[in-house]
Amino acid sequence: MQKAITKANTLMEALPYIRTFHNKTFVIKFGGNAMIDSSLSHSFALDVILLSYVGIRPVIVHGGGPQIGELMERLGKESEFINGLRVTDQETIDIVEMVLVGKINKEIVSHINANGGKAVGLSGKDGGLITAEKLYLNDKNDASKKIDIGMVGEIRSINPRVINTLDTHQFIPIIAPLGAGEDGETFNINADTAAGEIAAALNAEKLILLTDVEGVKNSRDKLCSTLTEPAAEQMIDTGEISGGMIPKVNCCCKALQNGVSKAHIIDGRIEHAVLLEIFTDGGIGTQIVHE
Repeated sequence: MQKAITKANTLMEALPYIRTFHNKTFVIKFGGNAMIDSSLSHSFALDVILLSYVGIRPVIVHGGGPQIGELMERLGKESEFINGLRVTDQETIDIVEMVLVGKINKEIVSHINANGGKAVGLSGKDGGLITAEKLYLNDKNDASKKIDIGMVGEIRSINPRVINTLDTHQFIPIIAPLGAGEDGETFNINADTAAGEIAAALNAEKLILLTDVEGVKNSRDKLCSTLTEPAAEQMIDTGEISGGMIPKVNCCCKALQNGVSKAHIIDGRIEHAVLLEIFTDGGIGTQIVHE
């Protein structure tokens, strides 16, 4: 009986959050171990389905770096990175599109649909969702020079019409982060960046980034459960936030500046991480909020 009461109390804890977030949009970036581990990908699919069932509008943007690297290795092609971005020649962009759209996207869609959800796969090229242009990197040794890393893009605009159309019919969009150039060329887009831009375009209630760490930690290695946007930016300036966490935090801050209500960085290695962050009082990761 006590176990049943505990379950009931858990549901009651979730109730005010379900009420608050009903009919709101959550943009969730799905990647890392959560996408590779079958048990974690299964729990993620169930989380997304539950969000949809209780009246929340989930929009999923997924990555696929490890899977792209694995196929490139099998094909005898070496991966090259500059500033954490994959150098993407024409042959590589074909591999990227094949893995992201032809494999990973369809696997996520199938998993959600097989468990009772209604998912539809897209890439940023569909319906003019993501318009992009070539991204050039600054040369650290010569500020006047730009580094060409191939078919890697930066987002020029988001047209959310196709997402809104799917939402009208209660479908869950699953988006591969590719963009189309003005001449129809395909660009590889960073998945975190794509998720942040899409969240802003949809005036989303939440942007949620699944990672392979607990969240943002301070200089004492303690998890920061809540950070204001200015505090997060200050931690970057002082070096408290460093390495791969910097672009994720910057992505969250930019989303907040562009109308997203809250951003979350959570540990996707935990089963049902999304539900634990959203529907419990303590949460499990870091939420970044307006000042």
